[in-house]
Amino acid sequence: MSAVQHVQLNHTAVYASDRRYSAEFLAGILGLEVGAPFGPFLPVDLGNGVTLDYYEKRDEPVQGQHYAFLVPEERFDAMIARLEAAGVTYYADPGHTEPGRVNDLFGGRGAYFDDPDGHNMEIMTRPYARP
Repeated sequence: MSAVQHVQLNHTAVYASDRRYSAEFLAGILGLEVGAPFGPFLPVDLGNGVTLDYYEKRDEPVQGQHYAFLVPEERFDAMIARLEAAGVTYYADPGHTEPGRVNDLFGGRGAYFDDPDGHNMEIMTRPYARP
């Protein structure tokens, strides 16, 4: 029997109507930096070996997706403050019915917000407890 090999996400493309604007928006909220362009992609390095590679989609509307980020508890308040400073409404729930509130799922804190193209972004300090 062979040892279990883990599969890890390395990168994913995030469609945007303006790759620089969207990448800088998310990087600013999360306290990260936008990397140098790589071909048609503009990466945001999440620091765990994964990049979000922003790709400009010009000939059709961007279909909103969901991206969830596990963030350190000690950085969560700063992220909420950056959302507030940017005038971006955050919500306690993925359906965006509880504006200006955070949740306390799984003993942590979390919030949802839209990026400039309508992607439903989530920041959370504890991973979901899965069965």
